[in-house]
Amino acid sequence: MTTRTNYIVGNWKMNQSLKDIKDFFGVLKSEKFKANCETWISPQSLHLPFCLEMSNNTSFKIGSQNICTDSSGAFTGEVSSKAVKELGCHFTLIGHSERRSIYQETYQDQNKKVYQALEQNLATIFCIGETLEEREQGKTMEILKEQIVSSLKGIEGLNPKNFVFAYEPVWAIGTGKTAGPDQAEEAHKEIRTIISNELGLPGEQFSILYGGSVKPANVQDLMSQENIDGALVGGASLKSNDYRELCAAF
Repeated sequence: MTTRTNYIVGNWKMNQSLKDIKDFFGVLKSEKFKANCETWISPQSLHLPFCLEMSNNTSFKIGSQNICTDSSGAFTGEVSSKAVKELGCHFTLIGHSERRSIYQETYQDQNKKVYQALEQNLATIFCIGETLEEREQGKTMEILKEQIVSSLKGIEGLNPKNFVFAYEPVWAIGTGKTAGPDQAEEAHKEIRTIISNELGLPGEQFSILYGGSVKPANVQDLMSQENIDGALVGGASLKSNDYRELCAAF
């Protein structure tokens, strides 16, 4: 039986003040918080240094919500993978649905970003997922295959130790709606098959997270599924008490 790593990853998006961050880490550090899973936090880029400072001497790993397609150059407002790595960050998110929809990121963009992350030895959480319309049309598995194959085409060096997939059905992100445990499990199982059949990689060895309105009330049901190895969490990761409860699912 393959043993995969479990994760609770907090995607703070464009939230949290410096006081909020100080309170979050202060509470958990005072409790000498430990979890039976990887505990990762992805704050706003401006807050990366402060999060790295506040998480010092803890098990938390800090990462960027996004990186640029290029390592340097005239890209005003972007963040390079090299700068993220030099700062001391451990990982980056790539392909989040909000990046795809709001900022119109293409498969080519995501392909370049994965390459940049690999170049800097940054662990990657690669996000995929279908819209409500695509699910209702029965296209979920087709869309997942397209996203994985098109975005990761030609990429070599994907390793289960530093590359994590996150299934986030777009219709369940921040809406309060959640894919039922059976729905999520079905998608995660299919993702493993796609990784094996289309990328020629050992799909059973890659951790796959679920993202979509995960909260303390539903996290245990989701994490009990065989093919779900953790969660990429938005709103419920902002408070230390909620984050602690999320980690208790393992």
